[in-house]
Amino acid sequence: MLQQVTIQTRDAKRLKPLIKSAIQIQLDDLEHGIQLTRARLETFEKQYGMSTKEFLRRFKPGDLEETLDFLDWQGETKMLALLEEKKAAYKEAQVK
Repeated sequence: MLQQVTIQTRDAKRLKPLIKSAIQIQLDDLEHGIQLTRARLETFEKQYGMSTKEFLRRFKPGDLEETLDFLDWQGETKMLALLEEKKAAYKEAQVK
């Protein structure tokens, strides 16, 4: 369900481009963060010879030992999900 946020201003012509620009900057920052996070995940995958999906499947039930690397790997997966969720929210935003 779409929700609406109202911003009141006396000069909408000047404010709209600023809001659009701010949203684009956030999207760019999020995309950069996603790329960095994916690169870190790829590093773990190469280091341990398994995909992130396989790692999570084995880590959650305790099949793998809780090492610092594995905790970091799990944290990166959570970070990626959060960044992608935020990106989706910004992409849906419409400034009219």
